[in-house]
Amino acid sequence: MVETSTFENAWLKDFSALCRGFLFTSPWRSLVTQGCYTTIATPVQDAALLQGDFQQQLRQHFAAAKKQGIANPILVGAIPFDVSQPAALFIPESHRTFNRADLQSALPSSLSELPQVRRRTAVPDHAVFTRMVADAVATIQGGDPDKVVLSRLMDIVTEHPVDTAALIQRVIAQNPNSYHFHVPLAEGGALVGASPELMLRKQGRDFSSCPLAGSARRHPDSASEDRAAGNTLMHSGKDRHEHQLVTDAMRATLQPRSRLLSVPTVPSLITTATLWHLATQIDGEVQDERENALSLACLLHPTPALSGFPHARAQQLIQQLEPFDRQLFGGIVGWCDSEGNGEWVVTIRCGTVHGARVRLFAGAGIVADSQPESEWRETGVKLDTMLRAFGLQ
Repeated sequence: MVETSTFENAWLKDFSALCRGFLFTSPWRSLVTQGCYTTIATPVQDAALLQGDFQQQLRQHFAAAKKQGIANPILVGAIPFDVSQPAALFIPESHRTFNRADLQSALPSSLSELPQVRRRTAVPDHAVFTRMVADAVATIQGGDPDKVVLSRLMDIVTEHPVDTAALIQRVIAQNPNSYHFHVPLAEGGALVGASPELMLRKQGRDFSSCPLAGSARRHPDSASEDRAAGNTLMHSGKDRHEHQLVTDAMRATLQPRSRLLSVPTVPSLITTATLWHLATQIDGEVQDERENALSLACLLHPTPALSGFPHARAQQLIQQLEPFDRQLFGGIVGWCDSEGNGEWVVTIRCGTVHGARVRLFAGAGIVADSQPESEWRETGVKLDTMLRAFGLQ
């Protein structure tokens, strides 16, 4: 499957049609789906095992789809933070790939207005979230775990139902370099977002990942201040430690399944519209040609960038401190084809839309010297991605 511009321009401009199915944009390969051949809600607990029940079930579904005339079936959708929960995956009846630049050039010069916001509520509020962070810091300083990722939500109620096609247009326009996704949900509504973080991309035997951990707010009105913020982040002991925990864990996880693996010892800086991030470009080659994009993504998920380290203790602390169930937030979203190729990104800078109700999500990595007020501000900056799309920055 080679990325080509398979839509006429008129098709690309019909965002309502694009958002009837699964939409995923990437600088590597973008696609949109039509129809649903079968849904797969089975939890992905053993999907990293090549001979596990999930992978066997997936091979059977792909084989059945081919018998029904679907030439190159793909699996698309979202996987929750807690892999013991049901997945939101399906095999579409058909799909098409396209060039992301063509989609972005088809954006209307004047974007549709979104409905007025009637109410927005922080979950938890400032006092509870900062106390959560303080409790986590105290636990980490006690020696276990080394890091935990804590998150918060923003609940929004609008005057009228939100048109997700209009919302995703704004998200793409305001965050052109992110990975964009629109995932229809079984219970209605959609998961929409602009993730900056690649979990796993696989083409043939080659794979890559680019974890992010450690962030700093950008200064768009001052180039010198903006550069200084990035430089400060690169030399921050706290952020470099947080990032090192992630890359060390990913190296240890990937090494046994890799014939070749490259994990740089020094991170690089990347930017989004609102943040600087520490990033590490990981590249490798699988040992077993039966590996697929989903098996590797589930091997890694959730990384310490999403849960903490060690994972089991961090997840226990998350369940203890966070006053909500993350569900699909903090999970992964993407696709995998029957040849094993695919791409999965981290489900952050995102929200769910159900009519006039919108729920946004953001998290921050907590280590021993984290400051509660600083983590509140960092999650606020991350929420800006979606708040700006609603005109609520």
